[in-house]
Amino acid sequence: SPCGPDSGAAPARYVLGVDVGSTVVKCHVYDRAAAVRGSSCRKVESLSPRPGWVELDPEVLWSQFTGVVKEAVQSAGLHMRQIAGLGISTQRGTFITWHKRTGKPFHNFISWQDLRSTDLVNSWNKSLLLKVIHAIFTVLHFLTGNDRYLAPSFLTFSTHQTSMKLSWVFKNIHEAEEAARKNNCCFGTVDTWLLYRLTKGSVYATDYSNASSTGIFEPFMKCWNPTLCNLLSIPMSIYPPVKDTSFNFGSTDSEIFGVPIPIMALVADQQSAMFGECCFHPGDVKLTMGTGGFWNVNTGEHLFASRGSLYPLIGWKIGEEVVYLTEGSISDIGTAIKWALDIELFTDVNETAEMAQSISDSQSVCFIPGLQVSGDDPYLCASFTGLKPSTNRNHLVRAILESVAFRNKLLYDIIVKKVHIPLRTIRADGGVSNNSFIMQMTSDLINKKIEKPANVDMSSLGAAFLAGLASGFWTDKKQLKKLRRVEAVFEPQKDSEEYRPAMDAWLQAMKHSPHW
Repeated sequence: SPCGPDSGAAPARYVLGVDVGSTVVKCHVYDRAAAVRGSSCRKVESLSPRPGWVELDPEVLWSQFTGVVKEAVQSAGLHMRQIAGLGISTQRGTFITWHKRTGKPFHNFISWQDLRSTDLVNSWNKSLLLKVIHAIFTVLHFLTGNDRYLAPSFLTFSTHQTSMKLSWVFKNIHEAEEAARKNNCCFGTVDTWLLYRLTKGSVYATDYSNASSTGIFEPFMKCWNPTLCNLLSIPMSIYPPVKDTSFNFGSTDSEIFGVPIPIMALVADQQSAMFGECCFHPGDVKLTMGTGGFWNVNTGEHLFASRGSLYPLIGWKIGEEVVYLTEGSISDIGTAIKWALDIELFTDVNETAEMAQSISDSQSVCFIPGLQVSGDDPYLCASFTGLKPSTNRNHLVRAILESVAFRNKLLYDIIVKKVHIPLRTIRADGGVSNNSFIMQMTSDLINKKIEKPANVDMSSLGAAFLAGLASGFWTDKKQLKKLRRVEAVFEPQKDSEEYRPAMDAWLQAMKHSPHW
């Protein structure tokens, strides 16, 4: 590999992108052409101490993180000295609290998937106080036209957000509450805690993308939300300082990897995938289909909030530039496909597109996913309807895949209606984007071209891109765009009307399922 600006006999430099996801921790080593030179991956082991609770052991996560970094660099045949920078992308909303002086955690990581706050969430969403807050901010927004009043005017809580679970911690974990009273409690999402550990406690910070994903950070004012914290009795003293996404956070302690490695980016995984896809312009859309599905629209410097199904986030902050996103999510995409594999509806995920294409329709068999588009009801179960004596595996598989495309269509329609920016390119990534049946059907239904990149693991690439920009490994976004490689393009082939009977039947089935 050319040494480039490193001159003479200096070793060629590389950048690392680590993605701490919900199911795996991955590390890739990238060269200047953004080609992967070495990789490593480990499965994330989640714990479920009680039904509905989802936790991660911080020590296990730490050893997995340091393990994948060492293995990836080794598999690339490189030395740690050749690493110009490290970018860390993390699952969002998963958090921990620890003692400021001793560094000892008060509890395990509480995952974004954890449901312990369900009762709190439901009672708050039905509360009179929340209705009063909505009314006040709706009036303020109407009178002033100021967008900062828009998001609180339809604030609702969900089990995915950190806020209610953090409130639960201070109600139920006495040591954390006591430490917070004495200004000795630290709060951190996965990125903050890793940064703290990597620097042996000398750096305590997060970035704007991770902060805005907690639901406790005010994206318009760009600060931790004091009103919300007062409302939920969460002490303001626990939050880390918020820094740029692409930024020199400090170096890893040299004992950990043998030499200090500069930590050059912290970023939330969906925002990172967006950056990896080079969705840099307002109207660019990124669709990630993994465990869940995430539609993200770059809305530039405008913050769009909408009731229920779309959520405003900070995409990234680099210097003066702050980019906002609007996000819509779909629960349980990869989960349903994995379940079908576990019960042996098929033996290899790659067969599913062919199985679905081998029949002209699902014979009115519909798959009702566990959660609806907005994830309103955490207790909904998944089900099939329309089973007949002639139904075979292909029909069941097709029904599961169709349900993904139908939900993509529903969310796309909401985005078009609510986000007042013309949509430009749509780029898909995530494991489920390898399914040509879902990709083609989604393209047909929304009547738009969808690009699929050659690089897999966009979150890891996005983290590397952000780290590379901060370390001067890459000069600017224009250079990053030139490194993009598209593997496949799906263009509309069928009129979306051809799917109307199947989609209507599925919508009917969806409508009746909550009453089961």
